[in-house]
Amino acid sequence: MITAVVGRIVVSKAGRDAGRRFVVVKVIDDLYVEVADGDLRRVEKPKKKKIKHLDITDVTVEGVAEKLRSKGRITNAEVRKALAGLVS
Repeated sequence: MITAVVGRIVVSKAGRDAGRRFVVVKVIDDLYVEVADGDLRRVEKPKKKKIKHLDITDVTVEGVAEKLRSKGRITNAEVRKALAGLVS
């Protein structure tokens, strides 16, 4: 089973944002994470989501993950660029 870690790409399964891709910006506990997409959900105000409402991919954005782990700031442009690179 793939776990939600900072920098991991997730896809929303439930809610009005179903089908949208996000980056995990914070793991709150074993039930909740905070996600942002840099567009509708900005890094400054991430969305709190239950992990069971997310499809967790095995893709991790290393540049974003490293900045978040080292308590650095990431920009919305970095998140958008990372998510745009995944569009197939």
